Amino acid sequence: MKWIDIRKAYPDKWLVIEGLETRMQGDTKYYDNISVMESFDDGTKAMKLCNSLHKEYPRRDFHFVHTSHKKLEIPLKRWIGIRG
Repeated sequence: MKWIDIRKAYPDKWLVIEGLETRMQGDTKYYDNISVMESFDDGTKAMKLCNSLHKEYPRRDFHFVHTSHKKLEIPLKRWIGIRG
């Protein structure tokens, strides 16, 4: 689905989504095709499901977002240096 259609179908909701088709421009990820995994009224519940899905399927692209955002853009942080 497209983000504009998802916003209409799930107004004022927290969603756990999976990016099926994405593209990068600079340090921002854009979603061209999205699957809605679950919708919530509570952002904490959405975050918990998203985290558990990341643990179970680490290679898949899950995020939790609110449908109040007109555009779905995920800024990516680049880690520089040593982490320990």
